[in-house]
Amino acid sequence: MSRPTIVLGDRKPPGEALVRAARILVPLAILPIVALTTFYTVPAESVGVVQRFGAFVGIEEPGPHFRLPFGIDSVSVVPVRRQLKLEFGFGSRDYSNPDQVGEDPQRERSMVTGDLNSAMVEWVVQYHISDPRLWLFHTRDPGWTLRDLSEAVMREVVGDRTVDEVITVGRQEIESAALVRLRELASQYQLGVGIDLLQLKNVNPPEQVQSSFNEVNKAQQDRENMINVANGEYNKVVPRAEGEAAQKISEAEGYKLKRVNEALGDASAFQAVLAEYVKAPEITRTRLYLETMAEVLSSVQDKWIVDERVTQLLPVLQQPSPAATEVRK
Repeated sequence: MSRPTIVLGDRKPPGEALVRAARILVPLAILPIVALTTFYTVPAESVGVVQRFGAFVGIEEPGPHFRLPFGIDSVSVVPVRRQLKLEFGFGSRDYSNPDQVGEDPQRERSMVTGDLNSAMVEWVVQYHISDPRLWLFHTRDPGWTLRDLSEAVMREVVGDRTVDEVITVGRQEIESAALVRLRELASQYQLGVGIDLLQLKNVNPPEQVQSSFNEVNKAQQDRENMINVANGEYNKVVPRAEGEAAQKISEAEGYKLKRVNEALGDASAFQAVLAEYVKAPEITRTRLYLETMAEVLSSVQDKWIVDERVTQLLPVLQQPSPAATEVRK
């Protein structure tokens, strides 16, 4: 007796179903990878340097862009519009530039001046990337190369000056000279950077002689202060004395002119009297006598002058006062 045959429908082999599923799932899995490796965005403050199989292709501006996937094209983002900073002898916290702080700040700031003294110099260099192609391909590790150049330039400039110039009066000149020299070297080495600023921060003597240097500084400041006070007193007293001397000289000149004019006037008067006297000596003598007596006697009070022949004074005096009357003969 034969068994009945049961037909459930067409059934395909299990391997064929897996192949069909793979045909669907593999493209779906590859699609995000292709999208991630094909599209990219350049930030607003940067540019994208595109390389194809490692060779330079071009520079892309900020925004979304397309590239060949699977590592054919690679893009390096360079922050050309960002102000970058290098710090020497110290380090700020939370810095974003990997080249900003050196490995040994203590060694960086220790320098020898031109007069063989030691000084602790801290400074800052601000720069920007002006040519991203040179920055990426011309020099290996351009950030640290710029640090080495900056340190070499500062040591050269400081080594040409005395410790007093470095610490006190020569800071501006040091900044200017070091900035010019660093720009020359950056251009010569083709680093692709523009140096914007070089500024000295703290410049001090070594800690071992800090107290002695402060005392010397204080003595110099006291000296300058005393000189300024003395100059102030000089400027206050000397002009006043000069003014008083000029005033006295002017008064003396005026008195001299007055006396000379009076003497000339008196001489002229005597000359005129002499001329009249020569013409009539007796008359002139009498006139002079009378004028002189009138001038002298006008100031005499309570005195009477009478002729010696007068014997009776009562008719002359209304109120005789023997004590107040004087007879001159």
